[in-house]
Amino acid sequence: MAATPPTTGRRRGPRLGFGLIGPRHGRHILPTEQLDALALPIGDDGVAVGVDAEGRPAVLGVSRPTAYDIVLIGGLWTAQVLALRAAAAGMRVAVETGRPQAWERLTHTAADRNGMSVHGVDRVPPLGASAGEPVLVVRDCGMRPPRGRVASAPWQAVLTLLPYVGPVAPRLVRQARLVGVQRVSPDEAAQLGRILNLPRTERDGLPTLADGMTLWCDERERSFAMTQATDTETGLLGKARRID
Repeated sequence: MAATPPTTGRRRGPRLGFGLIGPRHGRHILPTEQLDALALPIGDDGVAVGVDAEGRPAVLGVSRPTAYDIVLIGGLWTAQVLALRAAAAGMRVAVETGRPQAWERLTHTAADRNGMSVHGVDRVPPLGASAGEPVLVVRDCGMRPPRGRVASAPWQAVLTLLPYVGPVAPRLVRQARLVGVQRVSPDEAAQLGRILNLPRTERDGLPTLADGMTLWCDERERSFAMTQATDTETGLLGKARRID
């Protein structure tokens, strides 16, 4: 799934979701009758978050030349899978958390190889993100996360994990460029439905989502994606679960 659709304005420069414009080459042309032969993944280069209802890969483009905020209302398991995959994709991952013990096994396994580090709440240092070294900051700070010392910036995305829809959730959801929602209560589903302007079928389905299933929403698109762990991820994290 593309986290942000391509821009169509007249500006020339960085394109959201598609990196920087490179050298000009001749256009590739495909006759209309051959379009059905194409099989393309959803979205651009990024972090694979699972597969959609048709079994196609769903990809979040989190390495961007502009600030990018993501909110995930869901379980620690999904946030940790995304952190592992972002690190495997070449991003440096900094985890800000009040429960470092929950991330210990992950960081001991992946830190040296993939550039993953864990920091206390409000103790993330400047990370020096760049196009050559993009960064993902994962904020695992409970239902009332304080305002972070390190904010989203060019080539530095911030993913805030919220276990439930708490007091600060509406503000964070409205400010985010991308929102992921896992299984929530009917009352939470009704509240999120209003904030995200969800169709009734999607809103009513949120309390019944399976473990590992996430509804991803941006300004224009919505898509369900099932995160399926690899053997290595299952060995580290166990099976998919919504409740930690």
